[in-house]
Amino acid sequence: MGGPGKFLKENFSGNITVLKGKSILLGITGSVAAYKSIELIKRLREEEASVRVIMTGASKRFITPLSIELAAGDRVYSDMFETPLSHISLPADSDLFVIAPATANIIGKYANGIADDLLSTALLAYNGTVIIAPAMNWRMYENRAFQKGLNYLSSIGVKTVGPEQGNLACGEEGVGRMADVERIMESIITALTKQDLAGEQVLVTAGPTREYIDPIRYLSNRSSGKMGCALAKIAGRRGAEVTLICGPLSVAPPDNIDNVITVETADSMYAAVMENLPMSSIFIMSAAVADFMPVETKESKIEKKDKLQLNLVKTRDILESVGRLKNKPFTVGFAAETGYRPDRARKKLLGKDIDMIVFNDVSQKDAGFDTDTNEVVIIDRDREKKLPLMSKKDVSMAIFDRILELKDNR
Repeated sequence: MGGPGKFLKENFSGNITVLKGKSILLGITGSVAAYKSIELIKRLREEEASVRVIMTGASKRFITPLSIELAAGDRVYSDMFETPLSHISLPADSDLFVIAPATANIIGKYANGIADDLLSTALLAYNGTVIIAPAMNWRMYENRAFQKGLNYLSSIGVKTVGPEQGNLACGEEGVGRMADVERIMESIITALTKQDLAGEQVLVTAGPTREYIDPIRYLSNRSSGKMGCALAKIAGRRGAEVTLICGPLSVAPPDNIDNVITVETADSMYAAVMENLPMSSIFIMSAAVADFMPVETKESKIEKKDKLQLNLVKTRDILESVGRLKNKPFTVGFAAETGYRPDRARKKLLGKDIDMIVFNDVSQKDAGFDTDTNEVVIIDRDREKKLPLMSKKDVSMAIFDRILELKDNR
């Protein structure tokens, strides 16, 4: 550990791809949504997972085994007796079992322990996590007998993703559409992610604030909120209970976070943070709060003039206010600079009395505003860890890895 005025510098190395090397067993059943399975297989393979597929006889009426084999890069399994004991060997060699689409038929069989084909027997032989993505008519989905079986599966740990509201194949509208592929992917990634943030209450801020000059005009900045949303998503994946406080975002909040609080001004973000801080064990201030606000906000639109003089005052420094608290959660700030100045970030870390700060040079290509990537230096009181350019989700993974290291050593 570094003493006062001394700290270690290191570069990041490693692979954060959660699905790399994982084996996914995918069951496809007889639903018109079976065509979406091809996209799901492609997404899994993009994440470097291997995919083996069991198709029911009915599913072959909607999509050909050849299409699935081309997507998966492997043969399709279907017949119980073509490969003896495949109902045992396939589940035994798999890290996760996914049924997408999952019809009322397979869900009913699974809930009642029925095994009359390769997919249903493989399900009974599997001891790991199972994810199902229901797809059916809304009347079938709402049927009380079906819901009883679905609730039973949930009670024994089976994960359900979807279904969604929308237009159904029969021409009706209701809840029954298979979940979007990205939602299924999120469920798969979460299931295979180490739940090392379980029990943590994580509070994250994201996006800009708006400080109004009049009802139409305001002062703001270019923050999109992508970094804060990535942090919230990753915290949720790793098992934390997450509260996201966000200003006006240019992206949708992560769909795996239920508690999202929207604010607009620096004062409203300050109030929301202080209200939620006592329940939090980790606080990450990634929002780009405006530094200044008008002394006065006009009640009506200011007339257009050749010149306009504004009187501005500093907004409340939320991070500094949290740092002064006697009982505060593990606190992380961000320091955006136009130039490589991690020394300024370290000064901010010490001056605000926080636990960690993340420095990034927003003038760098692909590491500034409105990008999906970032290049940061994670700084705490003992160490600087420089990360290469990577996705904001991977940056978030590295940030939480370091947070847990420091919390464990407290």
